[in-house]
Amino acid sequence: MSEHAVADPSDPLTRVPWPVRTERLLLRRAERADVTATYAIRRRPEVHEWLSSAALGPGEYAAMFTRPQRLATSLVVERRERPGVVVGDLMLAVEDAWAQTEVADRAAGTQARLGWVLDPAYGGQGLATEAVGALLGVCFDALGLRRVVADCFADNTPSWRLMERVGMRREAHTVGDSLHRSRGWLDGLTYALLAEEWRDRS
Repeated sequence: MSEHAVADPSDPLTRVPWPVRTERLLLRRAERADVTATYAIRRRPEVHEWLSSAALGPGEYAAMFTRPQRLATSLVVERRERPGVVVGDLMLAVEDAWAQTEVADRAAGTQARLGWVLDPAYGGQGLATEAVGALLGVCFDALGLRRVVADCFADNTPSWRLMERVGMRREAHTVGDSLHRSRGWLDGLTYALLAEEWRDRS
């Protein structure tokens, strides 16, 4: 049985008809069985260079990946012509927007924070753009969110270029605020997209 076979009314992602299919990809909810495949991608030095945590041992990673809170915000990306072959994973964390106290209820669950990891072995094929574009579709079309946000180190050029390819807008360039484990203090970037901007470009 799937980790998410039973709908949880407190989990907004249960409102999405999974899996989501694109021309070449399939996006689905992550399950405990995806530990090995996602670890094989994330343990690569060129991948974990920009992730929040460096490659952990397989046991530590499994404990982190299978936490209910982690699975609740994780998606897996497969190639449609090769079912079961994981080429990356995505984060979709629905959150409350900031609001004044009197209107806080209207800001609850209205935006999402996004993240992504794609296997470098599949680079240069436009798969990351296709996957993140589909993720935006889930946010705005299926979930009806009003805003999405994503962050990266300014030196992580492939990540911010991907955000721009899918139509996200640079909202902030912070100076020397992000500590990298080997590169020291780096600048950070924040990108965002509103539902109306998504509709205008669709």
